[in-house]
Amino acid sequence: MTSLTEFFNKPEDDALKGISYKNNIIKRNIIAYMAVNGESTLSELTKELHISVPTITKLVQELVEENIVTDLGKVETPGGRRPNIFGLANSAIYFAGVSVGRDNMQFLITDLQNNIIVEKTDRTFELLDRPQCLEHICANIETFVNTCGIDRNKILGLGVCMTGRVNPDTGRSYRYFTSSEQSLREILEERIGIRVLFENDTRARCYAEYNCGKLKDESNVLYLHMGRGIAIGIVIDGQLYYGKSGFAGEFGHIPFFDNEVICSCGKKGCLETEVSGIALEEKMCRMIENGVNTILKEKYDLQKTIHVDDIIAAAKNDDNLSIELIEEAGEKIGKAVAFLINTFNPETVIVGGNLAEAGDYIMLPLKSSTNKYSLSLVYKDTKFRLSKMPKNTSAWGVAMLIRNNVIGL
Repeated sequence: MTSLTEFFNKPEDDALKGISYKNNIIKRNIIAYMAVNGESTLSELTKELHISVPTITKLVQELVEENIVTDLGKVETPGGRRPNIFGLANSAIYFAGVSVGRDNMQFLITDLQNNIIVEKTDRTFELLDRPQCLEHICANIETFVNTCGIDRNKILGLGVCMTGRVNPDTGRSYRYFTSSEQSLREILEERIGIRVLFENDTRARCYAEYNCGKLKDESNVLYLHMGRGIAIGIVIDGQLYYGKSGFAGEFGHIPFFDNEVICSCGKKGCLETEVSGIALEEKMCRMIENGVNTILKEKYDLQKTIHVDDIIAAAKNDDNLSIELIEEAGEKIGKAVAFLINTFNPETVIVGGNLAEAGDYIMLPLKSSTNKYSLSLVYKDTKFRLSKMPKNTSAWGVAMLIRNNVIGL
């Protein structure tokens, strides 16, 4: 093995099918097993991977010499010969995760155990469907990889997630930068020189939520993201659900209302037109123009932008208009969630995004409305919980996904 990159990125259909190739496959399986199950003895690896003791012993020793696995010494046992226990050397391999949001970019580096090593946020960024913005994205990622303090030869994968319709198989966004003949994944791989996975941001966050905050018995979960837009991530039998073209989860574009409001997708009456963060911002401005009293009027009069975070903060400061707008959104989206749980019958619905930070102001009407419009047996089977994950969770989730992709999980 000449490099970690060659070791992990060797194509599975490589013409070489000899002992060296097979040993590399077994090594990747050893790493994948330790990544999921933690520290292991040689006998555990032999049993779980169905490989002979001499072969496991030889290959684990090679991984130790390559600084991918660490010999942690003897493990205590009730009696008899004490076996050595082995674990991953997290400083050997890293992965980068980048979330391209509407008004910021988030960057981080993770190790083999999904621990965040370095993180950074660019709040000056604005996502626009223009060539200059694509160049800005590429330059930002390139700068981060070069200045993060990690040897770039040890960064074996780059996960990038973006809002909107994304197909991980084609590596394309079907909302932004669609005029390029190359996919965004191809553009980034050519520019950065690292293997890239391109993913939807809500699905990436759903994956992090599921893996870092789940209960042991959860295998069917819906993640409801209520930010400036509305979307869901779906986990079925412990696996992310993508649909045929990778577009599953566009919950915000269900034609739920009989209104004349044109959605960002070009159609009328979408769920997002009434209950998204953008919808709340627009409603707040209209109410102020109509003379309704609110503590946000001063900000509006100064011609400053009112963000959904301002509305949440005002609600927590007992602003009646803000409370009413959030509760109305909670009631409407609860009715839509009833449709979801009647369809999927999940164990848990996790609620995240900016609006989730409103706490009980959004959750109480949401759950009450869901209860009202869903089947009672289904509602009783479903747990609801607010996300407790950090704001960089999308970047973290896509770093986990590229890590799984590289090591073969």
